[in-house]
Amino acid sequence: MTGIIAHRGFNGLYPENTRRAFEEALKLDIVGIECDVNLTKDGQVVVIHDLTVDRTSDGSGEVAQMLLDELKQLNVGTEDDPQEIMLLDELLDLLDAYPGKHILIETKHPSPFGAALEEAVAGVLRSRGMEADGRVHLISFNPEAIERFQRLLPAIETFLLVDGPFTPVGACGAGPSVREAKARPELLDGRFRTYVWTVNLPRDMVWLQRHGASLIGTDLPHIALETLT
Repeated sequence: MTGIIAHRGFNGLYPENTRRAFEEALKLDIVGIECDVNLTKDGQVVVIHDLTVDRTSDGSGEVAQMLLDELKQLNVGTEDDPQEIMLLDELLDLLDAYPGKHILIETKHPSPFGAALEEAVAGVLRSRGMEADGRVHLISFNPEAIERFQRLLPAIETFLLVDGPFTPVGACGAGPSVREAKARPELLDGRFRTYVWTVNLPRDMVWLQRHGASLIGTDLPHIALETLT
């Protein structure tokens, strides 16, 4: 059966990449969650999609130019349910409360910090003894980032995200968009594992399961559960 991954947490009903979104997703009978990470000015790995905080918080500015303490003052939730930006470490603490759940960690590029982003993620995982944890998967649109992860954390599964032609990087899996997967169903023929994003239509969920997608990322994990089980 195709595994369901909650994209940026339960992004369809809760603010993306927040503790609330991840908590609500992890309560569901799904494989796990996906998150995005960037680096702060003081080198901390934080869970946020954009290079700035403007879209997802009540503040403004570039993540790379802000200290963690400054970022922690922002509300990335709602007025009624305020949320602090999370450290990757804090999200992994939350994951520990749900044994068996998986996490896909996406490094965002181009990053002002370049290779330091993958090195910092590897440092977090090593510090927690997770450098060979089968629940962890590393993803990126950047082939060089995938190469770095394969060198830094060779025991961790990687997926190269693509919205166009797929050229494998070492032994990585394929991470096509739903559009690319449907245009090129041979990507799902079992040669490598696949993570297809972002799958929000039930008809696409059914098609991908029938064609053998390993994992799908969705903003609507509750709909995916109803559709695929």
